[in-house]
Amino acid sequence: MPIKTSPLAPSKLAVLPPIEGVRLGAAAAGIKYAGRTDLMAMVFDAQAAVAGVLTRSLCPSAPVDWCRANLPGGQARILVVNSGNANAFTGRKGADATALTAEMAAAVIGCPVSEVFLSSTGVIGEPLEAKKFDGVLQEVVHDANPDRWEDAARAIMTTDTFPKLATRTAEIDGVTVALNGIAKGSGMIAPDMATMLAYIVTDAPLSAAALQTLLTRHVDATFNAITVDSDTSTSDTVLAFATGAADVAAIKTAGDSRLAAFEAAFKDLMEDLALQIVRDGEGASKLMRIEVTGAQSDASARTIALAIANSPLVKTALAGGDANWGRIVMAVGKAGEPADRDRLAIRFGDLAAATDGERAPGYDEGAMSAYMKQDEITIGVDIGLGEGRFTAWGCDLTKDYVTINGDYRS
Repeated sequence: MPIKTSPLAPSKLAVLPPIEGVRLGAAAAGIKYAGRTDLMAMVFDAQAAVAGVLTRSLCPSAPVDWCRANLPGGQARILVVNSGNANAFTGRKGADATALTAEMAAAVIGCPVSEVFLSSTGVIGEPLEAKKFDGVLQEVVHDANPDRWEDAARAIMTTDTFPKLATRTAEIDGVTVALNGIAKGSGMIAPDMATMLAYIVTDAPLSAAALQTLLTRHVDATFNAITVDSDTSTSDTVLAFATGAADVAAIKTAGDSRLAAFEAAFKDLMEDLALQIVRDGEGASKLMRIEVTGAQSDASARTIALAIANSPLVKTALAGGDANWGRIVMAVGKAGEPADRDRLAIRFGDLAAATDGERAPGYDEGAMSAYMKQDEITIGVDIGLGEGRFTAWGCDLTKDYVTINGDYRS
């Protein structure tokens, strides 16, 4: 089935500038489809600091296990990512495939396997033939250059309809540093740490500890705040790398006062990538922003917001352009968090739908219908009990989602 580009895709792709100390390459290894670019390598000219957050799924992929074992070392020389096969639920064969891939990558670069990081994405349960990387991986590394960010982003796509790219700059001690990021994800998106695959690189001289603190600090409000279909992947991985090539004194802790502008740019880039994933939700035609306020705590607000975002009834109403606020009430009630029916207020954009536990006075169906035709919809829910707040993002549920997933393994 031909893949149509999501109607929510950016009008143009971000152009990522080179970052000193990192080169990228991509090629076709024939993992699932002949002639399709499905192997990417990110090569660091010297040891780069690395940090990561990984899926909390209790059925993680073999590459997730590999990254989890190597992250405490805090150093990276190469990242290798394949699409077409998730190398998940593949038993001993999966572990052997990651080890073989790492050994090949380490030999090409001339580094220990502890400085090799791996990700795989695609079908679960199919053994990965890592021998297919032999020769191709050497070619990818040899041909890597600083300008191939879009090629790398395309190589890791599965059901994605567009590559996800983002770039930012910030100043540290008067020196401009760069941040680039790529990501993939379209379905099986309900992160429980981060989402699908995302990689961020900066030339700022951050230690692995400082990078880890920043990444962990901002995951919940970005990658953990999105959902497409309520399903947490076995392969969710977000890795951040710092080459340290910028002419700035080393930053050892995230509490360094010089990091203020960098941290803001870092979080903004993470949010940009996360929202691109929602915009490419399988079959999506509308982006949904859920703003929950007045909950007893931020954690309670998060649970309620995601209950709304994950509700098939809310998502299908959105697809049909129906401001069915009764389904919002349902989702709040089922979330299992403190709520008072008679204090609840619901709005779509700036239009009040319900207040004080009933339909809002002056409710205008015509105005509401007109608002629901937009491709970006904000749903505001005030619980009326406290100061807790959380914003989540999701998308609608269309017939195309069923078609895409019904044919996924064929």
